[in-house]
Amino acid sequence: MWQSVGLTLLVIVAALACALLFMLFGWYVVWQLFLSKFKFLRELVGDGGAPQAEPQPSDAKSERAAGAATRNRPRTARQRVAFAESAS
Repeated sequence: MWQSVGLTLLVIVAALACALLFMLFGWYVVWQLFLSKFKFLRELVGDGGAPQAEPQPSDAKSERAAGAATRNRPRTARQRVAFAESAS
C-alpha cells in the first residue's frame, strides 16, 4: 500500500515539475520574441541593459524633422480654438 501512495506522490510531483518547466520555457520564448520590445515590461522585470533602448535624437536636424512631423498633423477642434485665442 505504501508503495502505491509513494508512486502516486511521485507522479504528482513529476507532473507539476513538467508543467512548471513548460511554463518557464514558454515565458522565455515569448519574452525573447515579443515582450522584451516593451520598455514598461523591461522596467518591471528589471532588465535595464536591454539592447532595444530607443535612440535619442542628438542633432538639431533630427529635432527639426520631428517638429515638422508634428506641424503637419491635423489639429483637433480644441487645439484650433486655443490657437485662435492665443493668436488674437
